[in-house]
Amino acid sequence: MAALPYWRLSSFYLFYFALLGSTAPFLALYFDHLGFSSARIGELVAIPMLMRCVAPNIWGWLGDYTGRRLVIVRFGAVCTLLTFSLIFVSKTYAWLAMVMALHAFFWHAVLPQFEVITLAHLQGQTNRYSQIRLWGSIGFIITVVALGRLFEGLSLDIYPVTLVLIMAGIVVSSLWVPNAQPAQGNRIAGDGFLKQLRNPGVLAFYACVALMQMSHGPYYTFLTLHLERLGYSRGLIGLLWAVGVVAEVLMFLAMSKILARFSVRRVLLASFLLAALRWLLLGSFAEFLWVLLFAQVLHAATFGSFHAAAIQFVQRSFGARQQGQGQALYAALAGTGGALGALYSGYSWNALGPALTFSIASLAALAAAVIIATRMQEDRP
Repeated sequence: MAALPYWRLSSFYLFYFALLGSTAPFLALYFDHLGFSSARIGELVAIPMLMRCVAPNIWGWLGDYTGRRLVIVRFGAVCTLLTFSLIFVSKTYAWLAMVMALHAFFWHAVLPQFEVITLAHLQGQTNRYSQIRLWGSIGFIITVVALGRLFEGLSLDIYPVTLVLIMAGIVVSSLWVPNAQPAQGNRIAGDGFLKQLRNPGVLAFYACVALMQMSHGPYYTFLTLHLERLGYSRGLIGLLWAVGVVAEVLMFLAMSKILARFSVRRVLLASFLLAALRWLLLGSFAEFLWVLLFAQVLHAATFGSFHAAAIQFVQRSFGARQQGQGQALYAALAGTGGALGALYSGYSWNALGPALTFSIASLAALAAAVIIATRMQEDRP
C-alpha cells in the first residue's frame, strides 16, 4: 500500500475552504458595502450556488469518462482565479452576476473530483477522511478570524484582493497533489449510475441534501449582516463564525469513532434535528451571546457530522466508475438547495424579518429529518 500523501491532500483542503471562509461570512457584507439591496444580495449569493447545480455534473461525467480527475481539478483552479479576477473591471450588478457565474462554474469543478482522488488515496480507509478534511476547517477558521479583524480597520474595498490571493493558493496546492484512481471491481459492470441511484434510500438521501442546504440559506447569506445590526463588531462576528468551525473540526476528529458506533442514517437524522433547533435560536435569540455561542457550536452537527456521514454514504452507494457522478450529484443538489435558500432569504429578509426567515429554514431541516427517518433503511455501522 502506497504511503498516504496526507499533507499534500490536506494543504488543498486548507486553501479550498479558506476561500469558503472568506466568502460565506463576508460576500454578502461586501455586496452590502457596494450598496445593493437584500434582494439583490440574495440573488448574487445564489448565482454561484445555482452554478453548483449544473457544473459538478458536467465535470463529474467528464472525470468519470476520461479518468483525468486531477487535470480537471487543476484546470478548474486556474480558471477560477482568472475569471474571478474580472471583478476588478466593474462593480455593476450585471457584471458582478457574470463574474459570480463564471468563476463558480470552474470552482465547482474542483471539489467533487478532488474528493474522489482523496478517497482513492485512502484505499478503503474512509474513516481517515475526516482527519484530512479537518484541515479545510482549519483554513476556514484562520481566514474568517483574520478577515474579521482586518475589516474592522480597513475598507471592504480590498476584499476582492484577499480572494484572489487565496485562489492562487488553491492553484499552487493543486499542483502539489499526486494523482490516484478509484479501485475497480466494487460492483458489477452492469450497475450503471442510474441503476445505483435507484437503490433503496439513495434518492431520499439526495432530497435531504437539498433540504439541508436550503435550510442554510439565511445562515450563509445574512448571518454576518444580522449580527452586525444586532450590535456585534466584525471582529467578534469573525470569532463567532470560527467557533462554529472549531466545533466542526472537533466533530471531524471524532467522526471515525461515531460512524463506527452509529449508522449513517442515525447520524444524518440527529444532524437534521439539531439544524432545526439551531436556525430557531439564530433567528429569535441571537441577541443573547450565550445562545449565539451554543447555536454556533451546533455547527458541529449541521455541517460536520452531516457532511462526513454524507460523504461516506455516497462513497459506498456507488461503484468506482460512478464515484465522480455520485459526488457531483451531491454537490449539485447541495447547490440547488443552497441557491433556493439564498433566494428565499433574500426576498423574505426585509419582508418577514430574521425570525420568520430562519423559521422557514428550521422547517426545511425538519422535513429532511422526516424523510430520512421514514425513507432510508437502517444500515449497519
